[in-house]
Amino acid sequence: MSYDMGAFAVSCLLVLIYYSCLGRRSRREPNSSVYALNVRVREQWIDMVMRKGNMEILAVQTLRNSVMAASFMASTSILLIIGTLNISEKIGQWALDWHPYGLAHTFSTELWQIKLGLLLLNFFIAFFCFSMAIRFYNHVGYMINLHTDVSANGDLYKQNCAYLNRAGNYYTFGTRTFFFSLPIILWFLGPYFLVLATLALIAGLSMLDKVPS
Repeated sequence: MSYDMGAFAVSCLLVLIYYSCLGRRSRREPNSSVYALNVRVREQWIDMVMRKGNMEILAVQTLRNSVMAASFMASTSILLIIGTLNISEKIGQWALDWHPYGLAHTFSTELWQIKLGLLLLNFFIAFFCFSMAIRFYNHVGYMINLHTDVSANGDLYKQNCAYLNRAGNYYTFGTRTFFFSLPIILWFLGPYFLVLATLALIAGLSMLDKVPS
């Protein structure tokens, strides 16, 4: 069990180091972060919709697509939760059978329950994030169709931007929790796989978080 807890601590430390470096780089070079780019694009889109007339159809269709995507991901999260609960009794046996020889340690029921609980918690967080994204997308759908002069009524424009960016952030967080479920799943095979999967995930995220050139 000590190997697994050590691997879990190393995995969490690697993720914290990555996001600390990402935050430092984003503050030093804002144009290098895909998050900053997404914020600017959303704000420009809201400005375009609110300044020009007869943009209701475009706004509704764009937000509808975002709501449908978030709804699909929220439904997927629920299905994964139900599926994990249904096969929870078999996961431990599968992990024991698939454990590579020479890397296996004493099988612990408590440790297996911790891994299963973390996996379920991961999917619950994903469901919450996608549900909140749907909520804020719906709010934007009402507010953005209020015809107003952006220069005269900056508060409404700022509120639309804040709501849309918050919806986008929740969607991003939900997607990231899906990514982080992969190391947890591989953790059932052993602590070494958790660390290797975390390193592979960080390498993939480092490419996703850069602005495409």
